[in-house]
Amino acid sequence: MEDLKKTNLYDFHENNGAKFVPFSGYSMPVQYKNGVIAEHLHTRSKAGFFDVSHMGQIKIWPKNNEKEKLIQELERLMPCDLYNLKENRQTYSLLTNNNGGVIDDLMIANKVSYFQLVVNASQKMYDYQHLKDNISQDFNIELEENKSLLAIQGPQSEDILTAINSNIKTMKFMDSIDISLADIDCSISRSGYTGEDGFEISVHNRNVLQLVEILFKKSELLPIGLGARDSLRLEAGLCLYGNDLTSDITPIEANLNWAIHKRRRNQGSSNNKFLGNKKILNQLEKGPFYLRIGLLPVEKAPMRNGSIIYLDNEAKTEIGIVTSGGYSPTLNKPISMGRIQSEYLADLEKVYVKVRNKILPAIITKLPFIKTKY
Repeated sequence: MEDLKKTNLYDFHENNGAKFVPFSGYSMPVQYKNGVIAEHLHTRSKAGFFDVSHMGQIKIWPKNNEKEKLIQELERLMPCDLYNLKENRQTYSLLTNNNGGVIDDLMIANKVSYFQLVVNASQKMYDYQHLKDNISQDFNIELEENKSLLAIQGPQSEDILTAINSNIKTMKFMDSIDISLADIDCSISRSGYTGEDGFEISVHNRNVLQLVEILFKKSELLPIGLGARDSLRLEAGLCLYGNDLTSDITPIEANLNWAIHKRRRNQGSSNNKFLGNKKILNQLEKGPFYLRIGLLPVEKAPMRNGSIIYLDNEAKTEIGIVTSGGYSPTLNKPISMGRIQSEYLADLEKVYVKVRNKILPAIITKLPFIKTKY
């Protein structure tokens, strides 16, 4: 068995009673002593602390101050509008391949003299190589393994950070600023993966333990594992790479049309040439064969990733597959997301899913499952 990496907070997790599982090459906490449901509900009502240091932080900057050229090169690889992304702001985007599939989904921030990407742990080495292969020698690309990444999510998250630095209160959703927390240099974005208001904090490895100690002082912050992180993102209708997004699924099939920014949509324009643009923009205009949708199982059994979706309760016509599913602690019932053939969507309200050799009904529903509070 390959040696699993540990984040710089491994001992902190262990001291807080974490149960560890292998995840993307790391030994990561899946839950703590209170359990997944308690962690999930605490994040929704108060605030949760997430160690997401396994994710990739990639810095890209020009050698000769040619930021406009860097924007051109980055826009060939992703369908976002970086020309109009203001300084100290970030946006959600996707690295696409020649077939229009998604190599990874990510956050990209305009940090004045450079761009900062936060990418998924499972894809970070692939992403890093993909960027190196597709961006010219005029630019530096660094995978910043000397930094940790933390997330504070939930309705009390602003108060917790504002108590340390009052300037946090001025941040808007999707701001990304460099700021000091108790004399520790950090880069903070107001964003997250839970549907709650929240913040992600990039900090040097040498300072991360000191910062965590400060964050937990005089606050109701609770450490949260991968189990609750997954149920929180599922309730918020957010994609998990490897399930709801893959190299064979386009952004349009994943119901992420909004991630193709307006300036990048004009097929007659010279500025739209990103990898896979022909297929993606064609689907945007004419509609995709498959589409990601939300599902509410009628019965109590969860409908999980890989379960087949049928048009009829006799399982004669297969029309799709469940991509994510589990129990929703907020709604107190199972929820799922899946891909189904879009031709059936116009009048379809109910589908049938094979769960442990039983064919069970599910209602098609809009995403997200809960009201988001970004």
